[in-house]
Amino acid sequence: MRFLITAGPTRELIDPVRYLSNRSSGKMGYAIAEAALEAGHGVVLISGPVNLDPPRGAHFISILTSDEMYNAVHRSVRDCDALVMCAAVADYKPQKFSTTKVKKRDENLSLELVPTRDILGSLQNEDRHFLVVGFAAETNDLEANAQKKLHAKHCDIIVANDVSNSNSGMESDENEVTILFRNGETKNISRAPKKIIARELVKIFTNT
Repeated sequence: MRFLITAGPTRELIDPVRYLSNRSSGKMGYAIAEAALEAGHGVVLISGPVNLDPPRGAHFISILTSDEMYNAVHRSVRDCDALVMCAAVADYKPQKFSTTKVKKRDENLSLELVPTRDILGSLQNEDRHFLVVGFAAETNDLEANAQKKLHAKHCDIIVANDVSNSNSGMESDENEVTILFRNGETKNISRAPKKIIARELVKIFTNT
């Protein structure tokens, strides 16, 4: 099976020294890539900036911005059997990029943000030959919000996790997830190291 996996955050540039980003460490996506490789699958890993070494055996594509992630996914998705969108892609980016550093002033600064391109929403839904797995990082109403994303983004599976707790999810080595399927089924994986959760997820993805 050929996996296309996205991981890590994106950085949306304000000026040459500043950017908007999020707390994603990439650990979950990298763990899934490693688990898929261990199981004998092919892996293309598209990653934003993280402090992790790429898994040996993966075809690694480094990106910085949401636009670069969008383009990399669209270039690679036609050759995959499963797309696993684990990356925390920014929802907004600055409308304008300043080519010079924005100087500090003794007054408020307003930054106008515009939506980034929706990668999951841009994928062809009809006659799709690959599995689409989305991730939902939520702070409240976990299953309800994940269920909405499952259908709005035409995913086959959504992996949802609560990121309101600092000792699980983003930046942590552990996670606990709720998996939602299009047929209405759900499955919970209790708190465990991300590497163990990743192995369970790969089994689910390959058997769906």
